[in-house]
Amino acid sequence: RTGRCGYSRAGSACVAASAAWATTVTTLNTTLNKCFIAPPYWLRLESNLGPKRKNSEKPLKIKYIGIMSPGSMGHAIARQLQSIGMRTVSALHGRSTRTQALAQESGITDVGNLNKLTECDVILSVMNPGSALAFAGEFAQAMKATARTPLFVDCNAIAPDTMHAVREAIESAGAQCVDAAVMGPPPTASVASRLFVSGPLAHQLTQLATPQFSVTVVSERIGDASAVKMLDAVMSKGVSALMFEMLIAAQRLGVADALYKQCEGPRKYFHDWIVRTLPIMPPKSYRWVPEVDEIARTLESAGLSGDMMRASAKVYAAVAQTPLGQETSEQREALNRSGEEVARLLAATLRM
Repeated sequence: RTGRCGYSRAGSACVAASAAWATTVTTLNTTLNKCFIAPPYWLRLESNLGPKRKNSEKPLKIKYIGIMSPGSMGHAIARQLQSIGMRTVSALHGRSTRTQALAQESGITDVGNLNKLTECDVILSVMNPGSALAFAGEFAQAMKATARTPLFVDCNAIAPDTMHAVREAIESAGAQCVDAAVMGPPPTASVASRLFVSGPLAHQLTQLATPQFSVTVVSERIGDASAVKMLDAVMSKGVSALMFEMLIAAQRLGVADALYKQCEGPRKYFHDWIVRTLPIMPPKSYRWVPEVDEIARTLESAGLSGDMMRASAKVYAAVAQTPLGQETSEQREALNRSGEEVARLLAATLRM
């Protein structure tokens, strides 16, 4: 039977039940977050129970983006952003000749210093993970000096604890930040990459998506995107370090061919994978050292041991001291060595 408002009694009961369920979900999410426990997926789904964000929240108009610093990844991201009409700039005072050349090649404008960079809508921090926290502190000082507060996006391979320290530095200047992680190689016309983002303002960054550079919102919690990046890198950095040592040992003991013949099924896949990807590792090994240390910190924050990852860091530190480790990525690409050749060269020069 229909009441004065046009709703049946059954319908009213359904509305009341939905409201009660919405309250229950909100309470559970809040309790779990306070305990630093990620709510189950089914509790995080956006449903008809209502939007997570306030309707009054104004979307951020992103057109002017600062990138620090435009190395191999940074300049590739800049090109993707330019393809959708974004203006990209950087502060290149004191940067290396290579970085300045990459910036010019990719159409990034040099504004000189960090104070000028605060005029941007968004800042993307894309650099050696060992420099991420220090840069956040420097940029916070620049924002305090200029009283401008662009949205700060840390895209570096850092542990969730380090990301929270970055957040504290940025918020000390009255600004807000987003946790982000680049998953995959530098994006190009033929190679796609993904940006995982998390935090209360993570949804704003969906504006940066291109066909070759997608944006995935992980959650509204700072630290979640970094956690996904770190745990994914256990395979790409941790396991690969152990398999790299296997290849070097096989070369030095004279059993490389016999080892390959022994590899069957999944083992052959992993053997071929490390041989195929080995050439890109030496020029990047110096920056993988702090990244692997951050992976160790991530595991330790979950109550596990970081010893295996710290041992991997020693491997990359040793590779960085070899002639191949001293090359730039551009030199490596020009020489186009095979994985087998790189393994032989490193077997002859690596010292642990």
